[in-house]
Amino acid sequence: MASLVAVVGLVIGCGGSAAPVKPPLPPSKSDLPLLVSTALCERKVDFLKKYPPVTHTSTSWGSGQELVIPMQGSASHGEESYFFDEDDVLVGALFTFSKGLDLKPYPVLRLTLSQLKPSVEFYLNVAQLETRMNMESSALLETGDEKSTTQYLVTGPHDRPVLLQASYTIDPYVRLFSPYRREFLDRLRNFAGGTGGQTMESQGTEDKEPFASLQQFARGQAAQLAYCGDKNYEIAADAYQKAIASGFTNKVWLAEARHKLGVAWLVKGQLEKAKAELLQSLTLRPNIPEVLNNLGTVQVKLGDTAAGLRLFEKAVTLRPNYALARFNLAGASETTNPKRALSEYETYLALVEGIPEEEARMAHAKERVKVLKQ
Repeated sequence: MASLVAVVGLVIGCGGSAAPVKPPLPPSKSDLPLLVSTALCERKVDFLKKYPPVTHTSTSWGSGQELVIPMQGSASHGEESYFFDEDDVLVGALFTFSKGLDLKPYPVLRLTLSQLKPSVEFYLNVAQLETRMNMESSALLETGDEKSTTQYLVTGPHDRPVLLQASYTIDPYVRLFSPYRREFLDRLRNFAGGTGGQTMESQGTEDKEPFASLQQFARGQAAQLAYCGDKNYEIAADAYQKAIASGFTNKVWLAEARHKLGVAWLVKGQLEKAKAELLQSLTLRPNIPEVLNNLGTVQVKLGDTAAGLRLFEKAVTLRPNYALARFNLAGASETTNPKRALSEYETYLALVEGIPEEEARMAHAKERVKVLKQ
């Protein structure tokens, strides 16, 4: 069980590094109340209690649903779009201000924006904006917390920014909620009732992979990493299978989808399915330490300790400071090579010193070191 928890916790949670260092969070304070009457991860049934059907329109959003509250009926005085996945969980929201929202009354948000570095800068002609404002550069600014991302699309001078769009999303879906997506920019350029802004086909990002695959991959991550409630490997396995079936064309995406599906099967105890997916992942990308480590765990659980040892050894050869693989290598070596096991446990303990998330495994490793030294 310790190895199983290690696989899921370290590989999925922080990419398998020996001592994950969390970067400091960017400034995020805001005095502009947008996402106030609801919250990310809210169930649609609860959302609809506050927003009955008469207040919004509904449209499909891949396998999920988008609920739109028009500008005339919204508390924010902008068009509000709320996006639910197929499990009826709110995973993102987009606020569109076609005429621009002057941020002068919001000094806290203006200060926050002034401290953020633009991820994209460009010129955007918006039909509803004054001509002089359309001559200003627009910028996409990103902030957030441990589990969610907020993105602001602003225009105008730095000392008098005007907000065009704001999006909120749980992190697995972040690439699907950038205001710089062409489909979202088009909502500004071709806002209902407007005369139509200038069409600049080169502006805005478009997905190189099928939207359905990206959406399901995000759904799988959200379930696997417990972004909305507890970890749910049933949903994760379903989502990754759908992501693969939808047709990833990039082998990196496909390999990682198969890897994550393999981990989901591993946690669910379906070891042969886990083995098959992890082997396919390695066929696409042969030398990924996390996948080698997870496949090693599967092999040990299937009774092939020798195969597991070879995989753990390859993982630590590729990444010598891979603490989790060292831990697993130590456990698999105890019967056949106690001296090697002792050395690997000691290396593991040196790598994870001071990491609170490793306390349970550290306690186990220290106990095994005592036994092996007797």
